[in-house]
Order: sequence, then structure tokens, then C-alpha cells
Amino acid sequence: MVTLDLRRLRFLREFEERGTLAAVAAALGYSPSTISQQLGLLEKEVGTRLLEKAGRGVRLNDAGRLLARHAAVLLAAAAAAETDLAALSGDIRGTVRAGGLQSGARRILVPALTRTRAEHPHVRVEISELELEEALPGLRLGAVDLVIGDEYDGHPRPRPAGMRFTVLLEEPLRVVLPVTHPLAAPTRPISIDQLRDEVWTASAEGTGHHAMVVGTCRALGGYEPDLRHRSNDSDIQLELVRAGAAVALMPPLALPPDDPAIAVRALAAPGLHRRLVTVTRATPPPPALTAFLKAVTHEARAAAPAPPPDDR
Repeated sequence: MVTLDLRRLRFLREFEERGTLAAVAAALGYSPSTISQQLGLLEKEVGTRLLEKAGRGVRLNDAGRLLARHAAVLLAAAAAAETDLAALSGDIRGTVRAGGLQSGARRILVPALTRTRAEHPHVRVEISELELEEALPGLRLGAVDLVIGDEYDGHPRPRPAGMRFTVLLEEPLRVVLPVTHPLAAPTRPISIDQLRDEVWTASAEGTGHHAMVVGTCRALGGYEPDLRHRSNDSDIQLELVRAGAAVALMPPLALPPDDPAIAVRALAAPGLHRRLVTVTRATPPPPALTAFLKAVTHEARAAAPAPPPDDR
């Protein structure tokens, strides 16, 4: 009879999802040699090879892929058992691993953590700053329970199977300028075409914000933006604007409440919005995650910007 270790099965699933020992090690906080050793022990447990050479690395062979499929079922069953036992006890406890982009983590996840600690002291919440793209493998594997991501008009997110996307809030995009900029005076909304000759800042390439800035300039202005500065940190983007080094397109949730060094102006183009979404696995959530999701929803409603005037 084969005795399977759930922890090693999780390593196998991580390897199937991430593709390299180094990626698994980085995701789980181990060394690549430790991951390799654990997979080697799993091979001894099942009595067959699970990995084969592939160039300078390794990949799953047929047996490895077969066991990985069974591992997904076994790990899901173990998670369901934990959920059922927690519900049976009536005591909400457990760990919730949440991640999100910077503005979502700062304005929603951290306040939700505070609310959850007060209402459910036995729930442990762990928060990481994560972009949705990097968080999806962990979501699929159960290493992350909840991610707040974003999507923009004209740039919808893919909806991978097995994931549940729920809109938290929607907010209009704003043009952010140095207060000394000729267009900073509160006169009328600014068109993207008026920013043709500007230097831009945006998030890193491959993110939704980067794609939105480039796509908006192309579609509404007919030009390729001079996008010189890239950072996923909204504070760095704002510092570039304050320095007069760039302009930006940003949602209100990422902006300070009052900053004399910047001007925030409405866009002339209608319908340019950002939506913050929660992404969870489509399986029934355990009580701890349900409690935290309730707090997240409450804080999102509190953080949602009131309809602002066109200029301020």
C-alpha cells in the first residue's frame, strides 16, 4: 500500500503549475535543493520515477502528470475536510492568505484585516502585495486564498476556469499633472490628444495599468506614448508627477486626498474606469475566508470614491 504525504503532493502540484524547481522554491520559501529532495522522496513513496531530464532542468513524465492530477483531487478533498470541520465547530478560525495591488492592499485589505481581527480574533490574515498575474498560480494551488486585482475599460481580464471574479468597486480614471503644468488650471476636462507630447509614467510592462495607458493613448489620441517611467508603486509614479517629470492616468483610490504639488483632472473621454475585483477559487470558501470577504466588501464600499467634481 502506498502512503502519500500531502505536503509532497503539494510540491508536485506546485511543480506542475510553475514548471521549474526554482519557481517552486521561490513561491514556497524553500531552496531548490529542498524541493528536489522532497520530490525524490515522493518518487520513493510511489515506487516510480515522476521526473525526467529536460535540457538543464527536469519536467514531469507521464507518471508525474498522472499523480499530479490525483494530487489536485486529494489536496482539494483535504481543504474541503478542513472547511467542513471548521463549520461544524461553529468557531470561525483559520488562516486567510490575501494579496493585492498596492492601492487595493493599502485601502481595502489592511482595513479589512483590522475589522476581521476585531470580529474574529481566531482568524489569522496574511497580506502580500501581489499583482494578479503573479498571484494566479498560487490561487490555483491553494497557496493564496484571495487576490484583489484590477481591470480597465477596453482591457478586460481573462477569466481562468476554476476562479471566481467579483467586482468590488468601480472608479473613473483621472489625469494627474504637475500643478505647474499648462493644463493644470481647472477649466475643462482634458482629452488624451492634448497629452500627445508628454512624458508618461505607468506600471510595469505586462500589467493591466501599463496596457491601459498605452491602449488609451493609441485609441483615443492616435499616438504611441513616450512611456519612460515604469513602477508598480503608485507613490513613485506620483513623485515623478510632482517632480514635473511625467503625467499619469490614475484612479482616485491610488491618489492622496490633497496634494498641492499635483493637479487631478477629469478626462474628456467618457467611460474610462478601473474596476477592482476579488479573485478566489470557485470552490465553497471556508468560514475564515467568508468572514474576511465580508470585511473586504465592507471596506471597499467605504473606500469607493463619491462622484467627484470634474476638476479639483
